[in-house]
Amino acid sequence: MAEQLTNFLKDFLRPELIIFIISLMPILELRGGLIAAAILGVDWAIAFPICVIGNMLPIPFELLFIRKIFKWMKRFRPFYKMITWIEERAEKKSKEIETKISIGLFLFVAIPLPGTGAWTGGLVADVLGVKFKKAIPIILVGVITAGLIISFISYILPMWF
Repeated sequence: MAEQLTNFLKDFLRPELIIFIISLMPILELRGGLIAAAILGVDWAIAFPICVIGNMLPIPFELLFIRKIFKWMKRFRPFYKMITWIEERAEKKSKEIETKISIGLFLFVAIPLPGTGAWTGGLVADVLGVKFKKAIPIILVGVITAGLIISFISYILPMWF
């Protein structure tokens, strides 16, 4: 997805703006942004902070407003099933990390697997009742860790092969 979006946008926007936009998006997040940066040839030292900022920018708003937004959206039939599915998924993921909340939330965000990341980590933090001031730094460190892993895969590994 990151590659397709990058190829679509590269004729219209600067590479730095493309990776920022991709990093903002749920599902793609920083991981997609760094892959796009490597594809576009953006220097890692420039790409990494852009992707971290892009990925983290929506998270405080998500933590503050997600319950209200979901409650409002569930009033509309087309969204009810989708929101219920998202809440159930977050609840299921939260049970996996409930015992050691801080470490579990960090690992959940840090390990770059499908369905994990800052956006879902924010939902899980909300479901677990992790306070805003505690959730933000945990998610940020997880995002940075995931970014380092993806940076290795996107920037270092290709040099060896």
